[in-house]
Amino acid sequence: MAYIDFISKLHKKTNRNYLERMTAEKPKICEIAKKYDYDYWDGDRKYGFGGYRYDGRWRVVAEDMVKHYGLKSGDSILDVGCGKGFLLYDFTQVVPGIKVSGIDISEYAIKNAKEEVKPHLRVGLAQELPYPDKSFDLVYSINTIHNTLIYDVKKQIKEMERVGKKHKYIVTEAYRNEQEKFNLMCWVLTGECFFSKDEWEWLFKEFGYRGDYSFIYFE
Repeated sequence: MAYIDFISKLHKKTNRNYLERMTAEKPKICEIAKKYDYDYWDGDRKYGFGGYRYDGRWRVVAEDMVKHYGLKSGDSILDVGCGKGFLLYDFTQVVPGIKVSGIDISEYAIKNAKEEVKPHLRVGLAQELPYPDKSFDLVYSINTIHNTLIYDVKKQIKEMERVGKKHKYIVTEAYRNEQEKFNLMCWVLTGECFFSKDEWEWLFKEFGYRGDYSFIYFE
């Protein structure tokens, strides 16, 4: 298990006004966001992405992961919490012939996914992956695992370990100090688990996770 950061270069490009999100209507906004429907993906920014469209931003992540894990044509990868499949599509552009699969709780995201990878995506739960044991050379989950309660976090990790035959990678939100904790609480709409860096690392070991990981911090 190793800390490897493929994500922060994207995360830090977004400017955030944390206090602007901490309003009296936030509980209702969170309820709407957690439906993972139109409002979350393509509605008003206050509900989530504010319009999540392909722009190639994930390609650098695909390139870095391909290089680090030595992925090649014929290898299979699974994106747990794939959304609209943009990163999976970029994998197919970086490594022609790679086999991609994705699963997400959002029916809206799958219906509006990148057309080139849509046939390889399905609606489902991260804690109940519908794939045989040791199916994938790489299984990854980016910004998904913290959106479930702790007992489902354990199930997700167990499932990733089960279906992965080689590499695993998890990215989750965390904090290192009180300011980052406050910012996280203000900004996040769909999170259920709010843990420090040290707590997440303890949980990974406690739940038997053997893959790589990194954290997103709200600085």
